[in-house]
Order: sequence, then C-alpha cells, then structure tokens
Amino acid sequence: MSLDFFFYPKSVAVFGSFKKGAIAYEILRNIVEGGFEGKIIPVNPKGGRVEVAGRTFRIREKLEEPVDTAIIAIPAKFVPSLIDEIGPLIRGAVVISAGFSEVGNEELEREMVEKAKKHGVRVIGPNCAGIFGVHGKFFGSFEVRVNPGGLALISQSGAFGGAALAMGNDEGIGFSAFVSYGNASDLNESDFLEYFADDENTKAIALYIEGVKEGRRFLKALRYASERKPVIILKAGKSESGAKAAASHTGSLAGSYEIYRAAFKQAGAIEVEEMEELFDAAKAFEMYPRAGKRIAVITNSGGPGVLATDKLEKLGLEIAKLSDETVKELRSFLPPQCSTRNPVDLIADADYERYKRTIEVVCKDENVDALLVICVPPIFIPSEEIAKAVIEAKCDKPVVVNFMAGELVRGGVKLLEENGIKNFPTPERAAKALRWLALRG
Repeated sequence: MSLDFFFYPKSVAVFGSFKKGAIAYEILRNIVEGGFEGKIIPVNPKGGRVEVAGRTFRIREKLEEPVDTAIIAIPAKFVPSLIDEIGPLIRGAVVISAGFSEVGNEELEREMVEKAKKHGVRVIGPNCAGIFGVHGKFFGSFEVRVNPGGLALISQSGAFGGAALAMGNDEGIGFSAFVSYGNASDLNESDFLEYFADDENTKAIALYIEGVKEGRRFLKALRYASERKPVIILKAGKSESGAKAAASHTGSLAGSYEIYRAAFKQAGAIEVEEMEELFDAAKAFEMYPRAGKRIAVITNSGGPGVLATDKLEKLGLEIAKLSDETVKELRSFLPPQCSTRNPVDLIADADYERYKRTIEVVCKDENVDALLVICVPPIFIPSEEIAKAVIEAKCDKPVVVNFMAGELVRGGVKLLEENGIKNFPTPERAAKALRWLALRG
C-alpha cells in the first residue's frame, strides 16, 4: 500500500487556530519554513489572513478543493464531522488532536474512523505529533526539522519522537521520514514498516513502540521490512510498571516483554536498549548495510584498544588473527615499538602516513571482515590529519571510527562527517556498532 500522499504530498490543508503559538500555526510555519513546494491551504471557519515566514496566506473558511493530506488540530469532538465533510476532497488525515481513546473516549475515536472509512480516507493518529516526508520537503509536524538522510523514524509517542529528532540532529543523523502515530486508530506501526521497507529514500527504519494491537500482523510486517532493510527497535514498557504506564499513555496493550523479544529475534529485527544505541545503530547502517564478525582494531593508544577488544569479545565478535604476510608488511614500515598483532598499536605519535598505510594493509587481509580505528590525538598532531588518513585510505571493508575526546577531536570529527563517516565517541559504542552490522552480516 502506497502512503506517498502522506510523505510526498503535492498539496496539504491545515485545520485549526492560526494565532501565533497555536499548534496549527506552528505546523503551518514548519511546512513553509521547511521549503514545501506544493499547495498549502490553511482552514478555519473564522477566515482571515495569516502571515508566516514572510508569506501571507488567506485562511479559507472551508476546504473546497482536493488536497492529498489534511492536518487536523481542532478540538476532538469536532473531528468526526470535519472528516465527514472533507472526506471526498482528501486522501489522508493526520489527526493531531488529543482526547480520544487515550482518555477513555473510545466511541469518539470509533466514529472518526467510521467517517474516514466511508470516504476511503486513511488516518494517522489521533493524539500524535504529525509527520515528516523529509525528501519531499514536507514537515507536517510541530517538531524540530531535520536534515535529509536515510533513517525513517516511526514513533508511537510524539514526545519521544520529538526528542529523538532533536538528538538525531546533534548526532549528525539524516532522516528520510518521521511519523508519530499516537493511538493508531487506523494506520499503525505495521503499515509504516511495510511502506518504508519499499521507500527508496529509506536505508534503515527505527521503531519506538510501547505495544501493538495486532500481534500477528506486526510480526509479518516486521519480517517483511527486516528482509529488505535494517529495522532497529526500542521497546518501552518492558517492566510491569512500565507496561501499565504504556497502557495509560497511548491506550495500547504492552503485553509480555518476552513475547516481543522473541518476535523481534524471529523477524530479524535489531533490538536496542536505549536512545543512544538507537542512534548509534542508525549511524552504522547509514554507512554500511552489514559486516562480518572478524574485527581488526587499529589504535594509537593501548588503553582504548584493550577496552574495544574486551567489548568486541563480550558482544560475540572475533578479534581477527592477522596473517603472517600482513604482520610482515606492517613491520616493514612501523616503528619497532609498535604492536603488529591485533589490536595494532601505532603508538602516540602516529601520523597521517602511519594510519593510512596500516588501514590499507590490514584491510587487504582476508581474515579481516571490518576495521575499528581508534584515535586519541596528542596535542602536537591535529585530529584532522588522522581523519584525512581514514578518508583517503583505500579500503573496501566497513571501517568504524572512534575519535576521542571532546574539543581535541572536534575538527577531525567534522571532517569525517563531511565525508559520510560517522564517529562513535567511545570504544564501547564503536564496538556495539560493529555488532549491529554483524547481526545483518
């Protein structure tokens, strides 16, 4: 089922109050400032004009022409009749309004869905934060706008979604889409999994769920998506208290966590424990589709190299045994005090040439599936120099980097990111990134 009319719309109508600070006004502002190139129609029975981001719009008293999507931010009790009225003119409705099943108002939600079905309209929400179709320059939400990229974020919770988008910006993540689906009265996580699995701009899918309503359908959709793309899941409501909180939040059934865990594994999805891991996994998959389990560690500092080795082994990955030929070649140009076994320790004064040659030599070793390159630069070697070595080294295998820390590596990290290489700020986080890639290996 195509949901392009939501994520790549050519026209949109926004319903609500257009006073500054009101939700409909903020969504309108986001759509305009985000550079949406299609038709935008603000609607409110009082009419008038609204000025937003240097443009003036006439507020229509009612919708009188067809649009792809309607974004609705009006009091809950008026939503069913509005959908009945505009149903023949729209393909999809994003209902931001709260006050439905999440507060026990199931009847009103049922009525809204019935009116939508009567007209063949698909509904996202209610009680949601809206949607982004980033490559369609469509920011139909009041959340912070993001940079284009390959991650589609599906979130049951609007607030979590907003926090995740802001965090994603800080982490240098690029997004293809965002959808907060709230009460899932019509479209739910399974629909979005299937849609993004086939969306050419989406490289990986991140899913935040508290619970699902149709277990069997969810498993089928999850398997369908996981066969095509990495699906990263953060499940909330694992504990008994958390499950109760989830039920009152979006009216969902959280169910037994063990059942979910088994389902994720069976479908080939990747479960993470916390938000930080969600982004680290997304960063890894934005760079590489998969990796093998045999890892070579290259470092200029013994301690972080040991930490990385410990973590890799703990995560079930292998510390690759370098061939005699590789060791011999490394010894031919590395200073005698360097360790040429794995991890390869280039020692503190390692420069551009030492890093570049080592990466290239180790990369050729057929016992190595992926590389973890660590850099803790001394004050006399700029981190940009080592970043340049990583970028320019000829290697056709996944290379995950850990430059640390803070101000010392800011320039190098910026240069890496400009060249599509994401930094993992600790050896442990870099090791986890390799594990997630290996799970798809």
